Amino acid sequence: MTEDFRQQICFLFSLPIYLFFIPLEILLSHFNGWKLYSFKETLVNIYLNLVNFGVDLALRGLALFVLVFFSAYKLDIPWSPFWYWLVLFLCEDFLFWLEHFVDHHVRIFWAVHVTHHSSEEYNLTTGFRSSVFMPFYRYLYFIPLALLGFQPLDILFMYAITQLYGILVHTQSIQQVPRWLGFIFVTPAHHRVHHASNTPYLDKNMGMALIIWDHIFGTFAEEMPGEKVRYGLTKPLDKPRHPTHIIFHEWQAIGRDLRKKTSFANKVKYLLMPPGWSHDGSTQTAKQMRASAAKNKQ
Repeated sequence: MTEDFRQQICFLFSLPIYLFFIPLEILLSHFNGWKLYSFKETLVNIYLNLVNFGVDLALRGLALFVLVFFSAYKLDIPWSPFWYWLVLFLCEDFLFWLEHFVDHHVRIFWAVHVTHHSSEEYNLTTGFRSSVFMPFYRYLYFIPLALLGFQPLDILFMYAITQLYGILVHTQSIQQVPRWLGFIFVTPAHHRVHHASNTPYLDKNMGMALIIWDHIFGTFAEEMPGEKVRYGLTKPLDKPRHPTHIIFHEWQAIGRDLRKKTSFANKVKYLLMPPGWSHDGSTQTAKQMRASAAKNKQ
């Protein structure tokens, strides 16, 4: 598969999102009074996507170089075309789940990823609300794929395709899908849970295309009728549309925590423990919040 052919496929897959699905959702929202879109928040989503695109473009050569380097040490596996693409899809989707899990459970990576979760709106353009600095490290998760014999350009191509699917599940327009589909694939309902700030929903449903990883590793949660999704962060931003604050606010919060009078070990934990961890219990992680909520119900 040539690079031009890969680009044409990505273009053909992405074109309906821009020309059909987003305009359709905007029209449905307007005529049904759903109020899913606001002009300012949509502009922020576009702005973050453009910044991310610039960073990704600048680092694409580095990502490709690293994958090419490790592919020199690849295993000699005689893949047939069918198994090549199927195994690449499965492995890449699992590695995304792993990256996503780490992004939610290690604070320095949450500081990058939090931008994607910061909107209190949820629509297809939220899928473009990119974690700006993720291109600095995302490709490192793909090194095992290069070692398994997958071509670097195919690895990046598969990631682009699964990302397009990931954009489509950022919607409130589709409430239900066939039940069998929800056993295998991430659905809009699954991903609405992922973007929720409700305590029962925090750090759930990490998958990009497949929901099976969340079932396997215990991070799955259903959208519950009695627990309406609240989008955004557990602590709303002071300046949610400031062009730099929206990207760097969690880094600033980390800086404030590192200046606290506490041990060096605790300072390291402020970087590596889950978001919300504190040495004095003044703030809580998602796991601690769920434990407190369960205790209060008793």
